[in-house]
Parts: sequence; C-alpha cells; structure tokens
Amino acid sequence: MSVLGLMNPNFINGRNLHKGSSIFVKNEESKKRVQWRFSIQERSLGTPQATASSTTEPKSTEFNTTAYEEKLLANYVPVYVMLQLGVITNDNVLENEKKLKKQLKKLKQSQVDGVMVDVWWGIVESEGPKQYQWSAYRNLFEIVQSLGLKVQAIMSFHRCGGNIGDDVNIPIPKWVLEIGDSNPDIFYTNKTGNRNKECLSLSVDNLSLFRGRTAVEMYRDYMKSFRENMEDFISSGVIIDIEVGLGPAGELRYPSYSETQGWVFPGIGEFQCYDKYLRSDYEEEVRRIGHPEWELPENAGEYNNIPEETEFFEYSNGTYLKEEGKFFLSWYSRKLLLHGDQILDEANKVFLGCKLKLAAKVSGIHWWYKTESHAAELTAGYYNLNNRDGYRAIAKIMRRHHAILNFTCLEMKNTEQPAKAKSGPQELVQQVLSSGWREGIEVAGENALPRFDRDGYNQIILNARPNGINRDGKPRMFGFTYLRLSDKLLSEPNFSTFKMFLKRMHANQEYCSEPEMYSHELLPLERSRNDESVETLMGETEPIDPFPWLEETDMSIRPFESVLSLLRNTFLRKKS
Repeated sequence: MSVLGLMNPNFINGRNLHKGSSIFVKNEESKKRVQWRFSIQERSLGTPQATASSTTEPKSTEFNTTAYEEKLLANYVPVYVMLQLGVITNDNVLENEKKLKKQLKKLKQSQVDGVMVDVWWGIVESEGPKQYQWSAYRNLFEIVQSLGLKVQAIMSFHRCGGNIGDDVNIPIPKWVLEIGDSNPDIFYTNKTGNRNKECLSLSVDNLSLFRGRTAVEMYRDYMKSFRENMEDFISSGVIIDIEVGLGPAGELRYPSYSETQGWVFPGIGEFQCYDKYLRSDYEEEVRRIGHPEWELPENAGEYNNIPEETEFFEYSNGTYLKEEGKFFLSWYSRKLLLHGDQILDEANKVFLGCKLKLAAKVSGIHWWYKTESHAAELTAGYYNLNNRDGYRAIAKIMRRHHAILNFTCLEMKNTEQPAKAKSGPQELVQQVLSSGWREGIEVAGENALPRFDRDGYNQIILNARPNGINRDGKPRMFGFTYLRLSDKLLSEPNFSTFKMFLKRMHANQEYCSEPEMYSHELLPLERSRNDESVETLMGETEPIDPFPWLEETDMSIRPFESVLSLLRNTFLRKKS
C-alpha cells in the first residue's frame, strides 16, 4: 500500500470504509470474537445475548459499502464541543466575538455537530428578581445558527469557580447572595458549619425565602423566560437540548468535594446536610420512625480523609452498614432524588411541546469505587454499594421526565488513576450507562478532564459504542460533548487527532445534517409520566449485570494516524 493509502482516513483497522468502494475483511479472529445481538423493543434494550461464532476457518468476506453505509449511519454518534465558561462575561457581553467566530468556523469545518454552552443564572438575572437580560446569549446563538451548528443549552443555576477546570468566577445572582448574608442556611453546609455558596441547598426548594418565591419557582421562571426569549431558536431547530442544572457544576449531587472547601483528590468528601432546614427535616424523620436519638453523622471524617480513617466508612463494621447509617444514607439520597425529580418536572412543563430533549448530568465519582463503602459516592448522594445499585433510581427519574442521562469521565481508564485512590472509572461507566439503557432512556456523556491523546479518544469511542459497529447501532450513546473549546484543542497536532476522533464517532461517515437519518428525530416533548410514584422508583436498588463491553473499540485511532493525516492534507494542498 502507498504512503498516501496509509494516510487515508477511510482506512480503519484494516477496513476500507470509503463510500462506494468494495472492502474485503479477513476474519482472522473469527474464532475469538463474540457477536452480540440486541433485542430492541419500543426503543428500549433487552438483555444482551452472546453467541460464539461457529466459523472455524478464516475467510474473506466482501461487503458493498454503498448498501453498508446505512448500517454505519445507524452507529453515528453526534459530537458537540463545550464552549468556554466565560464566553459570556460577568458584564453580560459576548467575549471576543471575532476570535469566537473564527474558532466556530474551524469547528464547523471539522464536522462537529454543535456546541454546548452554560447559560448562567448569575449573569442573566443579576440585576434583580425576574430582570432577565438575554441579549448576549441571543447574539451568541445567532452566530452559531449562521454557521449551521446546533446548541445544547445548560440552565446553569450554580456558581462557576471552585470546581476542577473552572478558570473564571461567575457567582449566583448578587441579590440571592445578599439573602444568604442574613440567612446562610440557604446554602449547603458541612458538619463544622462551613457554607458552600456554589448553589442553593435543596432544603430551600419549596421555601418562599427569595422575595416571595421558592428556589424551584426561581428556576422555573428562569427557564420560562429562556423559552419565551429563545422561541425562534427552538422552533428552528437550533437549540436541540436543554440540560437542567440540578446542583454543583450543574450535576445532580451534593457539593461534597469542592476545592473551595479545601478538598483534594482523592479525598472522600463530606456530607452536606447540616443547614438548619435539612437538620430539622432529618430530626423529624427519625422521630417519626421511633429513633429520636439518631443524629446526623459526626464520625464520617473530613474532606481529605480516606475511608479507613473514619468510623462511618470503615469497611467491616462501619456505621454505613448499621441500621442507623442505612437510614441516614437512604434519607440523604432520597432528598437528592426528590430535588431532581421536582425540578425536571418543572422543566418538562416549561418546554412541553418543544422539539428538543431535556437532559440532566450525573457526576462520575470514580475514586474509592473499588472499596466496600464507595465513600466518595455516598457523600455526594449516590447510595451505591457493591450490593446496592445507586444509579437505577436516577435512570428511572430520567425516564419519568423523558430526559437524557448525561454522564462524565468517559475518557478514563483504571490504569491511569493512582492506585491509592482505588478508582474504577471503567466499571462505573459500564454500570451507569447500562442502568440507563435498561430503562430504555437515552444516555449521553462528556469527558471529565481535557484530553488530546488517542488513548483518551479511543476510550470514549469504546464507551459510545460498547459493542462496536453493528447492524442495529445498539447500544449507542445518544451524543457526546467534548470538554472544551480552547486554543490548545485547535492547535496541531491536537486538532488533527480530534478530527480523527470525530470521524470515528460518526462511524466513519461524513457529517449528517438530518438527525432522523441516524434515529435522532426531535419530537415534541411529552408530559412527564405519572404511572409510578417516586417512592416506587427509588425502591428498585437490586444490582443488575452491566451490558457486555469490548476490551477496546473496533474503530480506534491508530498510532501516528493523525500525524499521517496532517502530512497527507498538507501534501494535497501543496499539490493543488
């Protein structure tokens, strides 16, 4: 094969998938490979069944890719790029519009499907209650629309600053913070009384403390104003996704591991339920069940402890294993689920009938996953243990509101993590994604940390299609959002590698402007389901086996491939 042939981006893992060509695949590993069949009924996945190939002799199989292209398109995973956190400044101005346009044009040329952007509550409603200023975001969306890109909009009800990767500071509205000056219990609080002003405590969801409104009413009014002011972008199909912020970093969790509080990876974090409202709620609950002597935990350590340094998380006889600890953890996680359920219900009512998707993000807390107590998950509100699935209920809440479950840390491998952290990002991703697919909901994802290397990209491709390219395109992630747009991403050789990644996520197809062609047709949002009570949904915690996963993706980016592609493109430009 010629050097230019090796540089051909359509030649993947020994298979030429260029449109219109015939390809020959040597089935050298037919005796080793396992083919997985998935039963698809009413858009939900049945239990996977594995059957070993009965082929005993390697043979060449000819495919006509003109016919095969539709099958490849069924495996297309759209890719979006998260815009800079401060793309809209604290002064509500679009930052460096000329540079942004240039960056977005480059993304469009690379065949990215769209962008994701935080729509900061602290910027839009900064002047006072219901004084919304949307002009800067309208300007941004007009630019995105002019380039033919789609928008995933995050309703960001949290502060920017204090989380991993935050490089700007955007607080929640000043007038809300002023209410907190006189009543600090509106914020999440740890056992020593430290307040976290990143977002409001879920304890005030239904308390009229904000100039006549509850927290949930503020979130609802904000989303309602967004819909009214962005109706043209929604109806024209530019805004296709509303991710509803449900906590710190926009995630459905407690702020248990905040750098502003002194947390350092891989600390277990701290419970965040010691404001007077949550404390009162817990005291009422323990009295109701006849245990008024039970108190909120005082033995769960501090932010940077490891599990074995605490009485609560001690693996063989910790409080988390005792009746008192189990009740507390059930209460703590239940409050979080009710919080997410209520706000998603309001979002569903606001955007009812719109041709878009709702989504909510769940954090990938992978450290201490391979311990008995899963301490870091527990302090964040995910009651997940080896014998108890803490993510099934979350998936069921998403199903209830027709929402996408957006998960993080898709780029991570176990071997990349320090041994002392006892991390299990690969098993965690498999557990959470499988929970979503078994509930028949769409699952999307993000990388937790910026990556520019083929190993990180290959792991994302694997998680996006755990069983590789197949006829039905199942299981398959609904979409992936890359974190985030930067000069470093757009520089070489990083950008060439990123374009290779895009090609693989698109199943080696060109950018597809018609989502219905890869089963992503946007239908009017339906009203939330009420056929099951929230309490019933929360009760299903029995662990289930995850879907099978290949050891590595069948569409990997090969060593030096991006460099060869860069050289090839440079050669062709000079030749022309």
